[in-house]
Amino acid sequence: MAPHGGGDASGTASIYTDDGAAGPAGAVVKVAVVAALGGFLFGYDSAVINGAVSAVESTFTVDPVSLGFAVASALIGAAAGSLLAGTIADRLGRLSVMRIAAVFFLLSALGAAFAPALGVLVVFRIIGGLGVGMASVIAPAYIAEVSPAHIRGRLASLQQLAIVTGIFISLLVDFLLATAAGGSGAMLGGMEAWRWMFLAMAVPSLVYGGLSLTIPESPRYLISKHKVSEATVILKRLTGGIDVGATVARIQQSVERDTAPSWHDLKNPGGRIAGIVWVGLLLSVFQQFVGINVIFYYSNVLWEAVGFKEDQAFVITVISATINILTTLVAIATVDRFGRKPLLIIGSIGMTVTLATMAVIFGTAPVVNGAPELSGAAGPIALVAANLFVVAFGMSWGPVVWVLLGEIFPNRMRAAALSLAAGAQWVANWVITVSFPGLKDVSLALAYGLYAAFALLSLLFVMRFVHETKGKTLEDMKA
Repeated sequence: MAPHGGGDASGTASIYTDDGAAGPAGAVVKVAVVAALGGFLFGYDSAVINGAVSAVESTFTVDPVSLGFAVASALIGAAAGSLLAGTIADRLGRLSVMRIAAVFFLLSALGAAFAPALGVLVVFRIIGGLGVGMASVIAPAYIAEVSPAHIRGRLASLQQLAIVTGIFISLLVDFLLATAAGGSGAMLGGMEAWRWMFLAMAVPSLVYGGLSLTIPESPRYLISKHKVSEATVILKRLTGGIDVGATVARIQQSVERDTAPSWHDLKNPGGRIAGIVWVGLLLSVFQQFVGINVIFYYSNVLWEAVGFKEDQAFVITVISATINILTTLVAIATVDRFGRKPLLIIGSIGMTVTLATMAVIFGTAPVVNGAPELSGAAGPIALVAANLFVVAFGMSWGPVVWVLLGEIFPNRMRAAALSLAAGAQWVANWVITVSFPGLKDVSLALAYGLYAAFALLSLLFVMRFVHETKGKTLEDMKA
């Protein structure tokens, strides 16, 4: 089919100048940063519930099962949003998904803040989850599609940096609001502090939506829609005009198809699900089954359960989030130098050791009033182990999985495969989040022992099935 479409791509002029003064590297970084803002909202929305858990429980007088469902409700929306994102991205474009996600984030912030009942809060948390799921798919896909191979790992890691920064800011805002009010359930400016925690998300939602209007569409998406001249303009500005013709030809060949994009793209010529799809699914599941989000969703509840006061638990949580940001910076600095696979292996080893240590600490602690009592050196050891676990995750499985999900799939199936993998990730996240309160009541040693076992399995999986992608172009990826 002959290509059509011409002129500049929508939104391009607001990022680039005609003389390319910003330089191709600077232009790509600016575009990637804007796309990664979806990750910031992803992190903020996911963690904001942490500071509000106790207040929500007392405000609406809910039982532990209902509370667990309320905390995990956003994950239901995230799973649905991630599965929808691929279809929307292939039909309407990558930028459309970003803008829809921004609207969902804004609705969630307003609805959750003014929710009169737990059911209403859950509904708006699910709506926010739809935004989270969409952002979790479109940011890595878009960044991978606009980034040169030699810096793609670093730019794709911006997604995780944005996520952990969103988590940190969310927890910090929770802490500051709770401190100002004298507790998360106390009144502040005529409204409970926990409601302000949700409302604060409206600001980054508006910023994300506005900035999504300033960046160009993915050139690979445009080529798949036969808008080759628009894609060529963007590629010239992203690459400095080097070998653009050859790049366009390779992309055209890789996206050439006789049918519209669909879930059938995930199958190989033999009619079975392609092996790389299974690799993406298991990367997503292992990332969650090591229990990282227990640290950020339930950390206040966890540390209060073993003897720390609420204000101390808030400080510990903020410290963990800070460590998560710093270790993500380590991953950004090393992922294109050392590669994806070595970082995953190192991270799996570190997570296995630290989670096993926490399992032993909680398993050997005396139980007082139904909760383990960490006396003597046990408390500091558990704190150190928990934060070293965050270090191991933050420099490996946190950012690197998102890098791999954005790049390992062939062009023809990227959006669909990433949607499926992200959907699996949110389902796995939901399983871990919902199951933790029950596991905690049975035994914290059991919970952390299970997470340690999954960390060990993740090591074996990476060593056997994950292949290095450092330095390869997206057109080199095979099913």
